[in-house]
Amino acid sequence: MQVQVRLFAALRERAGAGSVDVELPDGARVGDVWDALALGDEPPGILFAVNKAYAEKDAALSAGDEVALIPPVSGGSEEHDDASGSEPQGRFRLVEGPLSLDSAVDEVRADGAGAIATFTGTVRNRSRDRDVLHLEYEAYEGMAEEVMAELATRLRQRHNLTGIAIHHRIGRVEIGEASVVIATAAPHRAEALAACREAIDELKTSVPLWKKEVYEGGEEWIGQGS
Repeated sequence: MQVQVRLFAALRERAGAGSVDVELPDGARVGDVWDALALGDEPPGILFAVNKAYAEKDAALSAGDEVALIPPVSGGSEEHDDASGSEPQGRFRLVEGPLSLDSAVDEVRADGAGAIATFTGTVRNRSRDRDVLHLEYEAYEGMAEEVMAELATRLRQRHNLTGIAIHHRIGRVEIGEASVVIATAAPHRAEALAACREAIDELKTSVPLWKKEVYEGGEEWIGQGS
């Protein structure tokens, strides 16, 4: 059977392609994909996704599946209406071009919100004792937005949010530019502030986004095994 394999960040560069078709025997499992690629030793920390959902290595595959190899992460839009009052307003976007914190705040405004907390992550010019020239972000588009929406649902349940927006850059981002903006709205400030902090922490560990640092004399994808 044939499956389509998606590769990202340093794995894409190693393979020389972002997508390859692989022939596997009937009954193959997710864990069989790496060996079929013939790319050498499997890097530590690799995760797998099947049809844009994280999957274990022993999960069975079917012909036509899309299997993504997810290096450890470095850190489109999906809308959720709040007409019933039971779900938070939210916008989860990957953006090529400048981000607007004001836009994120506007997206979470609601009559029931007594506080809106925000976070803006910007690109600095020094990292690990090196002069950084710019960053390049890559995402598994489609899955990244879905994982951001799932993160928003968890935060809503923990902190009684009335709204949450997460906008993240992809492509080249210059020094001093915003790479991510987050806005969280809740009836009380403690909830909004806690959710905003948790949002950026979890964003860096769960959403399939990767960061390349381009510095004087070289470049490096950030993340163990990436």
